Amino acid sequence: MIRPLPLLVAVVSLVFASACSGGHRSRARAGAEGGAVQAGERVSVKGSDTMVVLAQQLAERYMQTHPGTGLEVSGGGSGTGIAALLNRTTDIADASRPLNARERGQLPAAVETRVALDALAVYVHHTNRLPSVTMAQLALVFRGRITNWSELGGEDRPIVLYSRENNSGTYAYFKEHVLGGNDFAAAAQTLPGTAAVIHAVAHDRNGIGYGGIGFGTGVRTVPVATEDGAPVAPTLENATSGLYPLSRFLCMVTREPPTGATRAFLDWVVSPEGQAVVTPAGFYPMP
Repeated sequence: MIRPLPLLVAVVSLVFASACSGGHRSRARAGAEGGAVQAGERVSVKGSDTMVVLAQQLAERYMQTHPGTGLEVSGGGSGTGIAALLNRTTDIADASRPLNARERGQLPAAVETRVALDALAVYVHHTNRLPSVTMAQLALVFRGRITNWSELGGEDRPIVLYSRENNSGTYAYFKEHVLGGNDFAAAAQTLPGTAAVIHAVAHDRNGIGYGGIGFGTGVRTVPVATEDGAPVAPTLENATSGLYPLSRFLCMVTREPPTGATRAFLDWVVSPEGQAVVTPAGFYPMP
């Protein structure tokens, strides 16, 4: 796992665009402060596969200090979590992208609580020495317009694309911010989770994929540059300052302003105690 750098001492203004991607499942018992929550209340958390391990670890830590309320965490993708919120089958939807216009219309009172900062990283095989890539080149690669590593200054080998399924917030974010809303190449292989993308790239010297910074074990991250800038690595400083062009917020979304056990948990998540869990999970705390 890529280890984030130490938290910045200075508070840095966030200037980048905000964004809030399952077989993982865990259950924990947790409660709320001050006796405001009745013992036996349960809170369900469902959604982003990018966030599922973070959500599990937050639930487990909350359990240790707040006995009394049940927390149930599952993945499935940001779209799955938001659909569950619409269907009232979850209390909190984990989302690695913002609600879209249609979802906002269906959830007019929804509250998106930013809980962590992520740098969506571009991954290649650890033997691939590609020094950097521009946003424009990334778009051409994942749209199938650049198909050989030699076109990027590398060896004469085909490029193999690994992507996420279309219910993933990471997929939606990449499609919007890198492809400009255009479709991925038909040859892109869609996989059910960032961990699966990383596993595929780690075992394919021709592969390239993308995903949250917390999943980068066994692969190499490639610095990304805008057309008029120098290559930028997905570090904490670069993500927080907005220099890294694929920085995004990870969010926990509720249908309306949270109350009771749900509010107690979310208040704790954004507290210093809850934010202390974010870095070990592989992401960046909120500045």
